[in-house]
Amino acid sequence: QVQLVESGGELVQTGGSLRLSCAASGRTFSSYAMGWFRQAPGKEREFVAAISRSGGRTSDADSVKGRFTISRDNAKNTMYLQMNSLKPEDTAVYYCAAERTIYTGDVYYSAGEYDYWGQGTQVTVSS
Repeated sequence: QVQLVESGGELVQTGGSLRLSCAASGRTFSSYAMGWFRQAPGKEREFVAAISRSGGRTSDADSVKGRFTISRDNAKNTMYLQMNSLKPEDTAVYYCAAERTIYTGDVYYSAGEYDYWGQGTQVTVSS
């Protein structure tokens, strides 16, 4: 089992940058594929980015491609989301998620594929 804690969300102006962190408990972080999702008020939770166990494979949603970068540091039990060129439509609560897997190269795109979730961190982009 893993516990996840997000941090780094705040109010930022359009065009600004933020780096979100997701800290995981336990000694088996490298056994989990990880992902970032977001949920804006009145909308469904949506996929943002995902990364494989080793970090060797990543995938981004079209809406953030070229602006957001997912990464992880298994030695620090932490995953990151670097967000650049932020837009008002990026405003949402951002959640990190984890799924234990034996497959080193797998990434997961659906919220239903993840068993573990953090509590979320609020990102607000002002226009």
